[in-house]
Amino acid sequence: MTKASRQPMLLGTALMFLAAGTLFGCKDSFLTDAAAAQGVLDQSVLATSVGAEGKHIATYRALDYTNGVNGSQCTAASDWCWGSVPSDDAYKGTEPSDFTALNDIEAYHWGTGLADGVLNDKWRAVYEGVARANATISLLKQVAKDNPTSITATDQKGIEGEATFLRAHYMFEAYKIFGNVPYLRETDTDLRKAAENKAAVGADIVKDLDAAIGLLPATPRNGQVGRATQWTAKAYKGKVQMFLGQYANAKATLLDVVNNGPYALQPSYDQVWTGFKAFENGKETIFAYQASANDGEPNGNNANAGERLNFPHSGSPFGCCGFHQPSQNLVNFFKTDAAGLPIALSDPNWNADNSDMRAAYTASMNFDPRVDWTAGRNGVPFKDWGLHDSTWIRNIPNGGTYSAKKNVHEKASGAQSSVGWVNTQLNSVNIHLLRYADVLLLLAEAEAQTGDLTNSMIHTNLVRTRAAAKAQGPGTSTANIAVPINDPSITWAKYVINPYPASYFVDNATALKTVQTERRLELAMEGQRFFDLKRWGIMPATIAAYINGVGGGNEKSRRGYLPSAELPGARHDNFPIPTVQVELSKVDGQARVPQNTGW
Repeated sequence: MTKASRQPMLLGTALMFLAAGTLFGCKDSFLTDAAAAQGVLDQSVLATSVGAEGKHIATYRALDYTNGVNGSQCTAASDWCWGSVPSDDAYKGTEPSDFTALNDIEAYHWGTGLADGVLNDKWRAVYEGVARANATISLLKQVAKDNPTSITATDQKGIEGEATFLRAHYMFEAYKIFGNVPYLRETDTDLRKAAENKAAVGADIVKDLDAAIGLLPATPRNGQVGRATQWTAKAYKGKVQMFLGQYANAKATLLDVVNNGPYALQPSYDQVWTGFKAFENGKETIFAYQASANDGEPNGNNANAGERLNFPHSGSPFGCCGFHQPSQNLVNFFKTDAAGLPIALSDPNWNADNSDMRAAYTASMNFDPRVDWTAGRNGVPFKDWGLHDSTWIRNIPNGGTYSAKKNVHEKASGAQSSVGWVNTQLNSVNIHLLRYADVLLLLAEAEAQTGDLTNSMIHTNLVRTRAAAKAQGPGTSTANIAVPINDPSITWAKYVINPYPASYFVDNATALKTVQTERRLELAMEGQRFFDLKRWGIMPATIAAYINGVGGGNEKSRRGYLPSAELPGARHDNFPIPTVQVELSKVDGQARVPQNTGW
């Protein structure tokens, strides 16, 4: 939905938040001590078309269920706590004593009490979203039954389709993180429902997405671009099918989206993660949390609150807090060879350099230009905020010298919030949950898996060619934040990037390695990496190499806390079920949601 039309609804949805949550007993968790759903509001109070739409908006709002609405930073829409920090993309960052629960997540000590607490935050957030979706569908059916003339058939289908899609999204979050979970629907009356195994959860997600596709229109309802459409649901279905290993089915689904859908790559990478209104909800956006600043909410909680910790610290223009810092391994991964191809694919010692990759050191090195849209590096312009430097880093020995950059707005964009705690780190930069580059690379992967190597190369190179369009510029004006990659104003790096030749797609194994490499480069720091490593079946080996040495370097010598990390094994394929949820699920002493294997 567009911000102009969405903001008034957000301002008036406090009651709807309460209704959507408490009607399904979700104040503290989705499971309650009572078998029946509890409520504080009579459904008839809300049983109007306005009530149904308001409750539905609350379902979208739960995408970023952070501290402003009873969640935490680890319930952020981007999944930075779960998809980036446990991977080789990012450190927790900041200093050891801040948000110590994340120390255990990063070091794979997931059975501790601190880890259990933030895992429960995520569980609550997921099922809050599910509860709101189910409450919307239930209320919609009541409105259609009791007051059918108050809501059009088009809106009935649209609201049900969007709510069903959102339920699928929240359940996919549960699938990715916890694996074996209960699948709650609007018809469930006993919320102490038994967990399904992971495969069954995946199948039910696809079933919900198919239902949504059948209900949703091809274009956003009411012209509000943030709403899910049938194309949103189709693209999401293709991604879920890839996670399920259904490569032929995923290929067919994703080809339909690419060949017939409304999406396209933005002309240049700087237009993807941005605060500029001109590029908001562009052709590349498939599904995003619609962050909103300066909309009348007094604390800025409708902005990108889930990312607010992930800005450079007190020496920077943002003031806080230095979390989610790119790893040395990740920054090294962006180096290219003389042919403009990833050095990680051509040099066995690609990761040997322990330098902080400051501008003075790297000016003659070959880099993929996406490095400087992804990581703030010392001596390199930080969008249009001036040169990033070491004073922006809270604790270099703990978090290294780089800052997260994609989530940061441009100074000239006007996207910064004027209210809220440390308002300089709140903005209206949308959080991409699924974008077209991701779909193209998923399709390329499906094609590699099914032996269609020529098209795999074509679709991968569409993404890589776009990456060569623009690089970080001096940022002294709006006009030169992004410049051609060979612009003479660039003195801090040498950007060299070229499409992959056919030799990188000569067989299935080589093609898959190439696509996997390109996914890391394109989607770095977007909360995807850990889940990719898991579904590829290479997470334990990749993380062990990351800690103990890969490509000539290891992180345990770069970050002093990593020698004490637990090397992940089979049990780390799923995070533990929060202890309180296991206990609350018990009926006659038997847990209907048992703990995951190994925990």
